[in-house]
Formats: sequence, C-alpha cells, structure tokens
Amino acid sequence: MYKLIAIDIDDTLINDDKKVTPATQKALEEAVAAGVVVTLATGRAYASAHVLARQTGLNVPIITYQGALIKNLLDEQVLYERYVPTEAADKLFKYCIEHDLHLQTYIDDKLYAREENQKLIDYTNLNGTKYYVEPDFAKLVAQPTPKMLIIDEPDYLDEIAPVLRELLGESVHITKSKPNFLEFMHHEGTKGHALKFLANHFGCDLSNTIAIGDSWNDHEMLEAAGLGVAMGNAIPALKEIADFVTASNNDDGVKLVIDKFVFNRE
Repeated sequence: MYKLIAIDIDDTLINDDKKVTPATQKALEEAVAAGVVVTLATGRAYASAHVLARQTGLNVPIITYQGALIKNLLDEQVLYERYVPTEAADKLFKYCIEHDLHLQTYIDDKLYAREENQKLIDYTNLNGTKYYVEPDFAKLVAQPTPKMLIIDEPDYLDEIAPVLRELLGESVHITKSKPNFLEFMHHEGTKGHALKFLANHFGCDLSNTIAIGDSWNDHEMLEAAGLGVAMGNAIPALKEIADFVTASNNDDGVKLVIDKFVFNRE
C-alpha cells in the first residue's frame, strides 16, 4: 500500500551517535528492493544531507532546507526550489542587527555568518557543515537563499517568533528544527509542500505515503502524509498529531515502521 516514505534525519533516522544502525539500514534496503521510494526530508543543507543519503545507498530526490530545495542525488538536478523573499530577508537581517542576534544564511549551498562565535561552531559541528564568515553580510542578504537561521536560547526564540511572524508576513514560513534554532523559509518551503511535490513527481497518491519525524518542523509532512509517524523521542506536540508513535531513534524506530506498515511484520 505504501509507495513513498519520507524520513527526517536528525533524531529520527540517525541515533544519538549520529549513525544509521545496521538494522535500520537493512530495513531501508529491503523497502527500496520492494519498490518503495525512500527519501530524506531534513532541515539540513543539501551539502550536508547528501553525504548521509549516499551512505545509506539512496539515489532518489531528497528534501532539504525544510522543504525549500528538492534535488536529485543521481544527477543533482533541482526539482523544486523556493527562496526566502528578498524583502523579508532584508527585514530579518535588520532586526537581527538591531537586536544583536546571530543570523546565518545559505548561498549556493554554502553556510555564511557575519561573525565567528560558539553558536556557529557548535551548529556546524552538529551537522558537519563548513562555514564562511562574511562581515559585509548585507550583500549576502540580497542574494537568493533557501533558508535563514537564528540561533539563541529556546525561550527567547519562542518570545520573538510571533514578533517576527508579524514583521515578515505570510510570505515566510517560520519553524524550529531544534529548540535553539529558529528557521526562515519561503512559505512554500515546508516538508509538507515538498512531500506533496514528490508524491506527484512519482505518481503516488498522498494516501500511499509515510512521513516520519521528531520535531515541530516535521508536522506539515506528517499532516500531509497518508500515515504520519512520530518517533518515540519526538516532542509531545508532534506525537499528538501523529497517526502512529514508533520506537525512539536509539531503538530502530524507523525499522519498526517499515516492518509494520510496508511488510506487515509484527
């Protein structure tokens, strides 16, 4: 019944050691061999996500930047791309300057910040991304970007998120991938929009799709999919909207989903 599975990477596909376990890897391979399209759906940049995707043997389009970019692994053809509207990017930049916030942007799949600090170093250590420091950040803000990102304390980000939603308007999608990452994309740059696009691309009805995630940035794709699955380690709000809650990322939760819903194994 299920023909397309979209899987988040961090705290979903990979365990706390940042690894895909052999059992989960075997389940992915079995699903692909059975004709199921298995793809990744991540907030990560393509440059970071494609390395893991290739390690797992996938060669399909993958969803990156929260859904703002879908790119083929095989020939790196861009299938879907949405940029943060320029006017909104400029407003966000000015707000961050005014409030002394750490802002990052991605240009041509490269990560830029206007200063090097511990926030930038910790972020890039987390996902293995190379970074570039550009003090003249204003010139970058004028260029097309799939995602901008503020890093700060979770409570403070929760406080400013409504302010920024009002400032930037409905053209921008704002979400959190981790408690201290507030991310900004085009309003069609969501994992839900991307899942719908890929289902159509493969001629697959949305009712025949599975989406698996752990964070609030996954909720659009869980709601769009025929079967929305929250990990055992997911945030409570995601579990509430999920059709099924699987085991944690440290207990092969993705494998359990494939066994149960693709192969009907209990």
